[in-house]
Parts: sequence; C-alpha cells; structure tokens
Amino acid sequence: PGEEWHNDSGKEIMRSDPKGLEMKKLMPLGMLLTALLMCLAQSSFAAPASEANKTVRAGFDVMAETDAYLATIDGEERAKSDAYFEGGYWLLLWTLVCEITISWLLLRKGFSARIRDWTTAHSRGPVTQSALHGVVYVLLSSVLLFPWILYTEYFREHQYALATQSFGPWFKDYGIELLVNTVLLTGFIIAIYAVVRRTGERWWLWGSVVTAALLTVLILISPVFIAPLFNEYKPLDDPKIEAAILSMAAAQNVQFDHVYMFDASAQTNRVSANVSGIGATKRISLNDNLLNQGSLAEIKAVMGHELGHYVLDHAVLRILQFSLVLCLGFYLGTKTYSFAIKRWETDWRITGFTDTAGLPLAAAILSVYIFLMIPVLNTIIRVSEAEADRFGLEVAREPEGAATIALKVAQYRKLDPGPAEEILFYDHPSGRSRIRMAMEWKAAHLEE
Repeated sequence: PGEEWHNDSGKEIMRSDPKGLEMKKLMPLGMLLTALLMCLAQSSFAAPASEANKTVRAGFDVMAETDAYLATIDGEERAKSDAYFEGGYWLLLWTLVCEITISWLLLRKGFSARIRDWTTAHSRGPVTQSALHGVVYVLLSSVLLFPWILYTEYFREHQYALATQSFGPWFKDYGIELLVNTVLLTGFIIAIYAVVRRTGERWWLWGSVVTAALLTVLILISPVFIAPLFNEYKPLDDPKIEAAILSMAAAQNVQFDHVYMFDASAQTNRVSANVSGIGATKRISLNDNLLNQGSLAEIKAVMGHELGHYVLDHAVLRILQFSLVLCLGFYLGTKTYSFAIKRWETDWRITGFTDTAGLPLAAAILSVYIFLMIPVLNTIIRVSEAEADRFGLEVAREPEGAATIALKVAQYRKLDPGPAEEILFYDHPSGRSRIRMAMEWKAAHLEE
C-alpha cells in the first residue's frame, strides 16, 4: 500500500504483455458492471405485470379511476407539492457543490495534512490515528456544512409546512444525530483504512465486503439503539388496528408480539411506517401521524406494503445491491484518487492511500460518484417499493386505501411526473403509478 499499487511482477507483466495487463486491469470493472446490471435486471423483472393492464376491464376504467383520484388534489395544494419536490432536484446539485467546496477548503494549503500531523503526534498506532482523525474530520466538516443543513432541514421544511419542531428541539435532535453519525462514520473510517493497509490494491473489493457487513450491523441495531434516541416507541394501544396488522403478518407466517407506535408528530406531519431490524430485533412500527390521519383501510394498505419489504427480504437485497454500487465506486474512485494526489501532491501533502490526510479527497470523489449514480440508486429502491406495493395489495386487499394514502403522501412528493422524471428522481413510485397499480388490482378482483 502507498503511492505505488503494483509490484515488481506487475511491472514485468507490463513489459512482456502490455495488452494482457490492460485486459487484466479492466476485468474487475467489467465483472462489477455485469453483476450490477444483472442485479438490476433481476429486480426489474422480478414482478410480472398484472393481468389487469388493460385500461378497461369488466366496465371498470382503470385510467378514468386513476385520473379521478388525482383530480382530488389540484390548484394551490398541487402546485405547492410540485414546487417542494422539484426544488429537491436542485438541492441534490447544491448539496454536492457544498460537499466539494468543504473538501477543497480542508485540502488546500495542506490543512488536512496538518490535522494528520497533529493526530499522529497524539495517537499510538495507525488505528487510533485513524479514529482521532476521523472524529476531527467528521466534526469539522459537519460544522462547515451546518448552514446548508439548517436551511434544507429546518427553514425549508417549515416553509412548506412539513415540520412541527421549533428550533430548540430540532437542534437537540441534530446534536444527537451528529453524535451518532460521528460514532458510525468514525467506525467506518477505521475499518476502511485498516482494509487499505492490509489488502493494498484489492482494498476496493474487500472494502465493499466490510461496508456490507457494517450496513447489516446498522440495520440490526437501529430499531433498538438508534431509533429510540429520536422518538418514543410504545406498543400500539388500539386493539382493532393491532389485530388487523398482526393478522396480515400471521397470514404470511411472520410473527410479531406487538405493533409499535412512535411519536413522529413531534418532528413532522408526514405519515410513515416500517418493519425494521433483523431476527431478534425485528419490529413493526407506524407513526402517530398515520394512526391519527389514516383510516383502517389506509393503515392496512401501508402495513401490508411494509410487511412486503420484510417477507421479500428487501433489506438484504438492498445491502447487496448498494454494496455492488459502492464496490464499483471504490474501484473507480481509486483511479481518480491516484491521479489527484499526483496532480496536487505539493499543495495537499497527501502521501498515499493509507494517509488519512486524503479523507476530504476521498469524500469528494465518493460524493461525485453517488451524485452520478442517483438514477441507479433510485431505480434499485423504486423497484423494490413497487414490489412491496403489489405485495401489500394482495395482503391487505385495500385498493382504495392504497390510492388515498398515496394522495396523503402527495403533500411532499409530486403526484404526476413525466416518465424520465420518475426514473431519474423518484426513489418510490409516483402517486399516479401507485394509484394506477391499485386500480389495476381492483379491476382484476372485481368479481370478488
């Protein structure tokens, strides 16, 4: 590990068979691309189209019914929802600009290198040095990014009447989130630099394996140790709703002792629910907004969807898919990182891949990569969300509930985007797509 990523035998291969070496270099990239495309293809074709794709079935006009639901939200309410969601497209770009700017500020004139020198002088060994530098980097970059976070997550949310917190409680939650992120990201930094030191030029492959393992641990501990830091979780005290939810779960051979309710209304007026955790930590939860704003049919539709994620193992599948995407990013990022430290070596004083002074550079490269991969990541999530929608319709058998809850979500998600817009920016199916799916399901089951 270091500035040189090839050994003497590699140099010998280059002299004797340059074309063979270039093919050898391209093989990992080709394998990753092939695996990623296969993974996406499997997701895209996992759920066959409904038999009810015909616009009219047995006198039931699917498109007319869909349009009728969409027409219930119009005028100022629709314009406000569209403006909020479309503004989010620009936020993606400006967030990237902020992150790159912060990385540049930390790199220029060797500022990150000076932090490395200080952490090296105050630590024992590479692990503690990585940990100390990780803490300093996460806290410093968070302070620099705070004005942007304040605008996007506090002022803008209040501007569109989606937030319910005053500044004091919001800032308290932000502080808790910063503490949790500092611990988690520092642990990730320690693990990745340990992988780089041990595996050298293959770090990108083993780094993606470590990332998948850390994501699994995070999903495992989140319901028990992280989520309760922000909200109070308690067993649902409505026996009728709990019985309906547990009955749906039991029908899928999934056993839960309780359904939990959490007080999201303290922060937002959005409706949400989840089935979180793995094994002994699994928990089925809904927020009090859904409980207070939703009918029984809507609650069943939402919880049927969430059960779909659990039964269909979407958490495991997403970990694998995201890890593939990151593996490709690590591989391409390695090439970009190597070029950058050679180009700006004098100014940045980064000595190689194991040098923690390169943290801002690595973060900037990863930010750019994730930005470019947004359509791929959105597609991964959106396909699994559509599968969960189909599952929920079969389990809950509440197409009207699924349609009307899609309208409630429209307060912060544009209802009727264009096809390209949905592919690029939507990590869930649009309101039109979800309502049409519900009406197609209803059309296919009219005789029942």
